[in-house]
Amino acid sequence: MSIWKERLRRLVGLVQRHPRLLALFGFVSGIASFVLVDRQEEFARVIPLLMLLSWTWLVLENVLSRSLARRFGHELPAGVLRYATQMIHQESLFFVVPFFFVTTAWNSGQAFFSALLLVAALVAIVDPVYYKWLAPRRWTYLAYHTLTLFAVLLTALPILFHLTTPESYKLAIAVAVVLSLPSLSRNVPSDGWGRWAALGALSLALGATGWLARSWIPPATLWLTDVAVTVSLDDRTPAESLGTVTGAQLQSTGLFAYTAIRAPRGLDERVYHVWQHEGIEVDRIALDITGGREGGYRSWTHKRNFPDNAVGRWQVQVLTEAGQMVGTLRFRVVD
Repeated sequence: MSIWKERLRRLVGLVQRHPRLLALFGFVSGIASFVLVDRQEEFARVIPLLMLLSWTWLVLENVLSRSLARRFGHELPAGVLRYATQMIHQESLFFVVPFFFVTTAWNSGQAFFSALLLVAALVAIVDPVYYKWLAPRRWTYLAYHTLTLFAVLLTALPILFHLTTPESYKLAIAVAVVLSLPSLSRNVPSDGWGRWAALGALSLALGATGWLARSWIPPATLWLTDVAVTVSLDDRTPAESLGTVTGAQLQSTGLFAYTAIRAPRGLDERVYHVWQHEGIEVDRIALDITGGREGGYRSWTHKRNFPDNAVGRWQVQVLTEAGQMVGTLRFRVVD
């Protein structure tokens, strides 16, 4: 134990002398994890599993530290725990940020969530901000911690367990709320029944916020690789994508909304093509997509029943069953 303790002290000393090494390691390993999960089948389960195991350790940090102290008679140095927590935040955020940046519809509210994750990742690698501003503020740190865990779960659950996006979203909310309870309990000062009532109310509020904000959360493991608004398809290949369509074209041939959806571990769920005219929904068509291919699973809807006065701005939103937006196709109808 004395040898390992000395090695840990040297590691902490090295990080203290060169703090940028930890930040660089977190950034590089996060990007590498995204590439490996997307392209290498054998890594697709291993990396998210390691992420979840590290978070299990982080949630049970105090319990495990006391157990080690009782068993071996030595406590882990405070510096080790502090840097380990920071490294898990860095690893987690730089692992999920590439997924969310690829899947974000940047002209929607999803841009706010992905930008928030990027800011959180930058905070994790800037020691003065992380330790002097974030860590001392208990509620801010708890929100930061919960946000990071939620993003990790949204990314890891579909890859590990092949869950659909709606199933993953619901489970991510439930797990994030449950695992945040130990931290919440340390921040609720009252005792007795008041303490439990406050914990219950905070948990419900946290879960409800996550569910109501689902349209602002990108589906971390689903993204569009190819889209087209076109008048015809030839062997699942769209003709020229159109940005402007005439009313005569609509009435004669209708329109195809073509989408190719990519997922690292394949697909097996339902999505919707929601056709909107001037922001008003006029049609919602379900698509059951299964399997997966490198270029994305190809699917389309063919709409012919347009209103008589179809002039104006149109868009086709690609939504999951939970209401998360995968992407949007836009076109304009003119006389």
